[in-house]
Amino acid sequence: MASAGKKKRISNVTNTQPSNNGAGSSSGTVGDGQVSGFVEGSIIRITMQNFLTYDHSIVYPGPNLNMIVGANGTGKSSIVCAICLGLAGKTAILGRGDKVGLYVKRGCNKGSVEIELHKAQGNLVINREIHVENNQSTWMLNGKHTSQKTVEEEVKALQIQVSNLCQFLPQEKVGEFAKMTKVELLEATEKSVGPPEMYEFHCELKTFRTKERELENVCKEKASALEKFKQRNERNKHDVERYYEKKRHLDNIKMLEKKKPWVEYETARKELEGVKKSREDAKKQLKTVRESQAPMLKKIQHIDSQLRPIENQMKDKTVSIREASQKCKQKQDQLDRKHREIEDIKQAFSLKQTEAADRQKRISNTRRMIDDLRAELANVGDQSDVTPQINAVNAELRRIQEEKAKMEGEKADMRREKDNLNGECRLLKNRLRSLDDMMKIKEEKLRGRSKDTYAAVQWLRQNKHIFSGNVYEPMMLVISVRNPNHAKYVENHIPFNDLRAFVFQKREDMEKFMMEVRDSQNLRVNSVFAPEESCATRAPSRPIESLKRFGFFAYLRELFDAPEEVMSYLCNQYKVHDVPVGTDQTKAMIKTVIEEPYLKVLYTAEEKYSLKKSFYSGKTSTSNSAVRPSQYLTMAVDAEEKRQLEEQIRTAEKSMQAIDVQMSAMQERAAKLDHCDNELRAQKKGLSEMKGKKRQLEQKISTKQDSLRQMEQGGIDLQKAEEETKAQISAVNSQKVAIVAEFMAHMKLRVKLSMEKVYMALETVGMTAEKTKLETDCREGSAELRVLEQACAMLEQRKARLLEMCKGLMRRAREICNMDPGESAVPPDLHTAFSQLPDTMDEIDAMLNEERSRADCFTGLSENVVDEYNRREQEIKNLEKELDEKSNALKTYRQNISEAKERWLNPLKQLVEQINDKFSDFFRSMQCAGEVDLHSENEEEYDKYGIRIRVKFRSSTQLHELTAHHQSGGERSVSTMLYLMALQELNRCPFRVVDEINQGMDPVNERRVFDIVVRTACKETTSQYFFITPKLLQNLQYADEMTVLCVHNGPHMLPPNKWDEKAFTRRCVRRKGK
Repeated sequence: MASAGKKKRISNVTNTQPSNNGAGSSSGTVGDGQVSGFVEGSIIRITMQNFLTYDHSIVYPGPNLNMIVGANGTGKSSIVCAICLGLAGKTAILGRGDKVGLYVKRGCNKGSVEIELHKAQGNLVINREIHVENNQSTWMLNGKHTSQKTVEEEVKALQIQVSNLCQFLPQEKVGEFAKMTKVELLEATEKSVGPPEMYEFHCELKTFRTKERELENVCKEKASALEKFKQRNERNKHDVERYYEKKRHLDNIKMLEKKKPWVEYETARKELEGVKKSREDAKKQLKTVRESQAPMLKKIQHIDSQLRPIENQMKDKTVSIREASQKCKQKQDQLDRKHREIEDIKQAFSLKQTEAADRQKRISNTRRMIDDLRAELANVGDQSDVTPQINAVNAELRRIQEEKAKMEGEKADMRREKDNLNGECRLLKNRLRSLDDMMKIKEEKLRGRSKDTYAAVQWLRQNKHIFSGNVYEPMMLVISVRNPNHAKYVENHIPFNDLRAFVFQKREDMEKFMMEVRDSQNLRVNSVFAPEESCATRAPSRPIESLKRFGFFAYLRELFDAPEEVMSYLCNQYKVHDVPVGTDQTKAMIKTVIEEPYLKVLYTAEEKYSLKKSFYSGKTSTSNSAVRPSQYLTMAVDAEEKRQLEEQIRTAEKSMQAIDVQMSAMQERAAKLDHCDNELRAQKKGLSEMKGKKRQLEQKISTKQDSLRQMEQGGIDLQKAEEETKAQISAVNSQKVAIVAEFMAHMKLRVKLSMEKVYMALETVGMTAEKTKLETDCREGSAELRVLEQACAMLEQRKARLLEMCKGLMRRAREICNMDPGESAVPPDLHTAFSQLPDTMDEIDAMLNEERSRADCFTGLSENVVDEYNRREQEIKNLEKELDEKSNALKTYRQNISEAKERWLNPLKQLVEQINDKFSDFFRSMQCAGEVDLHSENEEEYDKYGIRIRVKFRSSTQLHELTAHHQSGGERSVSTMLYLMALQELNRCPFRVVDEINQGMDPVNERRVFDIVVRTACKETTSQYFFITPKLLQNLQYADEMTVLCVHNGPHMLPPNKWDEKAFTRRCVRRKGK
């Protein structure tokens, strides 16, 4: 790593010399700035100031092949970065830091890149100054400040495309060339070597095709909708005609209904006038008849005045008679109650007699039972004592109870132990389930990133038994980070291709696995095998305690857990046991930290540092990058914990099964004890009964004697009870006599009142007969009067009804005709319509019935059908118009597509054929085979066109498409390089950059590819070419047209003014001679 205090490089016009921080060249330039052999847009000069590893350096490339050679870490790729960023390229193209400020040399606040491009009208000088503080850039074009957009436009005008992998292939993007799809490769090739309009024609074709598909779909949709609308309207046409026919009948009905109330009103008005005249005539006749009936009415009124007092007296007598009858009824009820009271007394005496007879029977039975018990007691006699037997049975029962209690205690202990084990098992299963859920989340992340790897995991889980050694799922599933905050360090250190790789203990297992999943199932998976000698416990180069003063707290291996084979592979491949992880304190002391020996890779809180030591000068160069956030290892699943949980669950389940067996045995023993207990209790019961039988008999005899004494003492005196009964009956009979006397008095009063009422009734009958005779005479004489009164009343009622009817009919007629309340005449328009209709109610009703019958024949019709029909007719017209417009537009687009296709496809086929010829020749020269063709599954799908590269490196195999997985890294590098060389002579871009593409090649292929590169890139017709490599094979063939730029870096380099190229050459020749 160059220090800030070293001398800046001094540019030499005639010859560029190496410096302590520069690049040397074997070719020169003309002093006046006019450069011979350069094509339009070629790079003439690159000046770097405080950029990555350079303090200040100027590079003068040649017009043809530029071979940039230098050891790793000297700054070859820094020149590539300068070209990209100086020509307004994005940092993402380089695949390094994502912020432009990271490309400024460490310790500097700003840096700059200046690139001079060849132009016929005058060279173009682009200057980009990068500021670290705000991560911004300022631009200058030919010494004047400008914007980045202006620079991009100037670069584009010179056909420079740093984002095109066919033109600009940095070191970090070499592997991505083979990952490009056929479509992406075609677009990159069109932009790189095709005419300027070829890619535009292609984009235009894709746009036309997209719009053509849209128009085709629109036309199909419009035509389909149009046909459906026409079919629907054709089906509804008859319904619409029937609807209008029904509407005509309904209009007639409406007009008839409007005229009907006017006809009803006129009829009712005429009838009202006739009723009024008839009522006046009837009133005159009624007055004459009433005057002739007056004398008889006065006499009838006189008789009524005499009858009223008599009728009132009769009403009073009726009330008194009712009261006397009520009192008689009350006395009769009292007599009935006394009769029932006497019956109750007699019934009570009868019950006492029955009870006395029953007591005598019970006394006899009790005496007989006492005699029987005494006889049985005499028969029992003396028996042997059973007390010792009972005591023995009691002792055995106590022993059984004690044993049962002991067993219950043991069972309770076992149940508690089983419950504890069951609870512990549930907790363990819950923890295991949570670990499984975390594993499922990690599996979902794996499936989202690599479906093939996920499918291979599922296959492995079902077929793990076919492998002889340990096989582990992808590392991202088996690695368990102890602290989720540290997962980012592990992910940044281990590439994703290894995180998704399967780990095998034995190589033969890995080959068997890859043959199945990669070759048979065609899945893109990665696999590795662990070293034969385990490296999992390999000690670090120095203990972590010696680094803690710099803020380091652990080595990377201590941040996660993994199976032994996985950890062994990571220690061997990525040295995780020797990569320390630090904190912000480490970042603050980074200048001191990087001077520590044995540190090659380290982490601070947010950055990764890589340290490389030069074999020549011993100087250490440093590169750093930001630590990306973790995506896959945040969810940590401890495999050892999971295994321990499964083992603990199995142990707990076995313990519970053992407890169940013991409890079953105890249950059987308890059943036997219960059986013995029942037999002993039955034996004890028999002995106890035998012992207590004599005592029971004596107790029974004593009880029966006591009962007998009570019954004899509790007898009833029937003679005394009979005397008390007779006395009670006599007292009740005395009460009955008094009640009968009161009853007779009330009966006499009722008879007297009844006779007085009869006399009054006889007097009333005579007067009523006279009144009836007068009323009959009057009634016969006034028959005409009643008829006239009824006629007048009826006519009055009829007049009122007709008047109300006329008013109601008038209101109804006005409402139906929408007339004002004050109007009484029919409007002229209605009068004209009414004149064409019948004038009588019968004719109107007949016509209404006829019109309604006809209208009812048209069922199932609605106004919505007509509205929908008319709306659809308008839509049909609109659709026909739109369909014509879209069809014409579709024809126009198809014509445009045909013309654009002819302009694009024929030149493209010729271009691909030329590329194929060059590519095939290159491969034949290497004794291999390769071809390039234009691939398309459908000629009309212009966005699916692509360039397919097929190669084979062995005569025993077939041509295979170039992919990121089928060929080896070296084969992909050779294919990529030869394709780029096939583009070289066709290239319309001013220069091409390829960075360290020869690293994966074997020496034979590397030599062949180098010869092709020199032969192709040094032709006069080709553009400028930059080939970056850290090493070259010996005895290679070089051309005079090529330029070799040797990049040196170190504190012992000569300043430019002291460098003597001739002296250097002489020393080399002398060395070879020795």
